[in-house]
Amino acid sequence: MNYIIVDLEATCWNEKHHTRKSEIIEIGAICVNEKKEILGEFQIFVKPNLHVELSDFCKQLTSITQEMVDNAPTFPVALEQFQTWIYSFGKDYVLGSWGFYDKGQFEKDCLLHQLDTNWLKNHINIKFQHAIIRNLPKGIGMKQAIEHEKLVLDGTHHRGIDDARNIAKIFIKLFEKWDYSLDSSTKND
Repeated sequence: MNYIIVDLEATCWNEKHHTRKSEIIEIGAICVNEKKEILGEFQIFVKPNLHVELSDFCKQLTSITQEMVDNAPTFPVALEQFQTWIYSFGKDYVLGSWGFYDKGQFEKDCLLHQLDTNWLKNHINIKFQHAIIRNLPKGIGMKQAIEHEKLVLDGTHHRGIDDARNIAKIFIKLFEKWDYSLDSSTKND
């Protein structure tokens, strides 16, 4: 069994009640095996389809530039590359992300491009389980969790690959405590 720790960045805006649909602009992932070894990393930028111009807020938050996404593949191509990378380690995997946002955003982008979502079915919400393991009243942000676990935040927060690396640190530290049978799909972030 391999564990694919994934973090996404997506188009975003500063206005709270906008009606625009977010799209993935970066996929970052780390593959961890049953021995707690990191087998590899994956990072790709993605060219958005609906709102091709990144907002100033999005560029500031993520440090992703317009040029990075302009020169990137579209979501179907990026997803195919991501899935090829996942399957290069074997077909038996569990996706893990900090909350349900990432799984939900993958589902939305797959539906937008009429792509299959079955590859998302084996997923755990690391944020939700971290709150249970650490007896916290609710899930905390990944940056707070890194501090709570007395780990060092590496890289740039809100960059997919860097956040995936940091989530993987938490995942590896608490490796024996994760519940893969827990259907947390009905729980909140």
